[in-house]
Amino acid sequence: MKKNYWIYAVVLAVVAIPVYFFWPKDEVSGKHDDFAQCLTDRGVIMYGAYWCPHCQNEKKAFGDSFRFVNYVECTQETGKCLVEKINGYPTWIFKDGRRFEGEMGLKRLSEASGCLLEDKK
Repeated sequence: MKKNYWIYAVVLAVVAIPVYFFWPKDEVSGKHDDFAQCLTDRGVIMYGAYWCPHCQNEKKAFGDSFRFVNYVECTQETGKCLVEKINGYPTWIFKDGRRFEGEMGLKRLSEASGCLLEDKK
């Protein structure tokens, strides 16, 4: 019985190890960290609302890297959104005063900000 246990353990390890290393990872996770941080460093702010599908699309495009984006949730920070006269979601405001209303996408954000958009895998 002990011998069978070791055989099963070895077979499991032989299968599990390659699966762990070669299973496709979530390609979106963290691959835009530098880009998102660059936007924040350059004073770019996204104003949005949790219920907004266009905001959700923008967030999804960043994946886990969205945590580096300077984001204002207008349903929670209404004062900031009123001061900035946010009329639609998402609204991206740049440090130099430029405003972009609506879904931008990463490529357009890169072009407007000068932040390099790299694909890390």
